[in-house]
Amino acid sequence: MNVYDWDNTIYAGDSTADFIRYLFWHYPKTLLNVPRILVFGLGFVLHMVPKQTFKEQVFHLFVYVPDMMKATREFCISHLDHVKGFYQQKEDDVVISASPEFLVKEFGRLLHIQYTMASPVHQKTGRYEGLNCHGKEKVRRFYECFPKGEIEEFYSDSLSDDPLAKLAKKAFLVKKDQLVSWPK
Repeated sequence: MNVYDWDNTIYAGDSTADFIRYLFWHYPKTLLNVPRILVFGLGFVLHMVPKQTFKEQVFHLFVYVPDMMKATREFCISHLDHVKGFYQQKEDDVVISASPEFLVKEFGRLLHIQYTMASPVHQKTGRYEGLNCHGKEKVRRFYECFPKGEIEEFYSDSLSDDPLAKLAKKAFLVKKDQLVSWPK
């Protein structure tokens, strides 16, 4: 099986940031969350607030969206053009991402990607219901779903995914639309 990161790998850009901007534009009430984002953003930059706490405060804006399932679906449909040309979907592909699981799963559904894993974020409250799916947590989640899984090829834009890259027979670093061998 092939394993992919999502943002800046298959999806051109950061789908979570794009989704937040989409919500600000289409649901102006979400702008009420901006002061919270600024306060916790400053705390994060000053290393006073952990990354997951900051992200949770950003995601608090979900409470201002009356139908998050509809908003998610409409966003994903409108952003399918962000899927990079190199991606050739196979039946057993796995996508593992730090983005919210509900967002990655909806893209996966639209692209017929059967296996998606991402950060467990409650779609209505923005609260984490588990760990941010990043770094070694991606490896744990992979083996939780595929105890005997073998990764043929791995693709990511980020060296923070080195724990997964080390499990693959071949690993590629994605730089925009270019694939280069994973650094040793």
